[in-house]
Amino acid sequence: MRVTLPLLGRMRQLMPKRLFPRALLIIILPLVLVQAMVAWFFYERHWKSVSAHMASGVVGEIMLVLDSMSTAENRAERAWLAQAAQDKLRLRVEFVGGARLSNPVRGADIDPGDYSLKDRMFAQFIARSVTYPFVIDTGSEARRLGVSIQLPDGVLHVSTRDERLYSLTINILIISMITTSLVVLFIAVLFLRNQVRPIRWLASAAERYGKGQEAPDFRPSGALEVRQAARNLLEMKNRMTRQIEQRSEMLAGVSHDLRAPLTRMKLQLAMLGEDPEIEDLRSDVNDMQRMVDGYLAYARGQDQEPAEPLDLAALVRVVADDTRRQGAAVTDNISGDLQMIGRPNGLKRCLTNLMENSRRHADNIDLLAERRSNQIYIQIDDDGPGIPADRRTEMFRPFRRLDDARGPDTGGAGLGLTIARDVVRRHGGEIRLGASDRGGLRVELRLPV
Repeated sequence: MRVTLPLLGRMRQLMPKRLFPRALLIIILPLVLVQAMVAWFFYERHWKSVSAHMASGVVGEIMLVLDSMSTAENRAERAWLAQAAQDKLRLRVEFVGGARLSNPVRGADIDPGDYSLKDRMFAQFIARSVTYPFVIDTGSEARRLGVSIQLPDGVLHVSTRDERLYSLTINILIISMITTSLVVLFIAVLFLRNQVRPIRWLASAAERYGKGQEAPDFRPSGALEVRQAARNLLEMKNRMTRQIEQRSEMLAGVSHDLRAPLTRMKLQLAMLGEDPEIEDLRSDVNDMQRMVDGYLAYARGQDQEPAEPLDLAALVRVVADDTRRQGAAVTDNISGDLQMIGRPNGLKRCLTNLMENSRRHADNIDLLAERRSNQIYIQIDDDGPGIPADRRTEMFRPFRRLDDARGPDTGGAGLGLTIARDVVRRHGGEIRLGASDRGGLRVELRLPV
């Protein structure tokens, strides 16, 4: 049983659709996760411990100075203590007699969360150690950190370089992680591009083969699995080509061989004179002749005509003009850029068959051809009897006729729609029958560009 979770569905929607970003994401996510975990453990286990020891040492020195200043008997002794702290402990000490702090606080009032990451340890140890009112100074002087302590007879200012209060290894770690991540990402992009490129070539070749085009520059390349898939595609394409050629040659050969005896039969019937029974035979022979011509047309439709750049708009206009010359009322609406790669003879045969069907069974024909995104859309509407919905799929099969709407006197062997569908499919498109707004048949063609 498959369990569907809303979170998984949401994640699938957010996932990239293409292979390259997906593969890149597979590399980046673990890399970022591992480095984030390393940074977190380093901060919790090492950096905080080292910073705590450093801050404890500096605050201990400040407390030593504080105690010494509190017990000093005169100004000269305090000056000596200040100079000694400067020389030996790298502390800047200044005592201002009689001064008062404006807003001093006690240790219990300190919230470490109000301070930055590097100042937090210093504030914690000051709050624990100093019993006098004080003010922590973290921003009045660049790269220095200090505290002002309110003594009974004045204010003691003590400051030191901030580099004594925290370890720089966290910065080095972060910079090294970012640098190595960028290097790994750069290498991954280079390798992934080389691995994804053969897959794109394979997809492009499969698309071109599906449209009936050739891909002469396509060669199996890439990883072993991609090479195997490419070789299988080429073998499948060659097998399909041989199968189509064999079927076409067999059908063309049979149809061609039947033309000779039919011609002899027509000559013999012409020499027998006029008779009702002979007329029936002559009609049957003519029907057979039309069927043989239809078979040959179907066989020609299977020929592997090379694809080439063409302007489908010009080809559609030629077919529309040919249909008008045969007496049909054709209204055409051709718009947009209809340039494509295709087989001009096959497409012309396809459109001619469709227009001929409409001309035989309708009085008015509407022809629409336009560009829709990455497709060329062609629509043929007529006001004829149409085709029932339950028979439309069946009419694409070879040698099928709709006798009630298209009687035997209309000619044809039932191959027009079959040839049209084969041509459209060889171009990677699709053809569909429907109901026209005029009351007859609508034929829709979609050809990829």
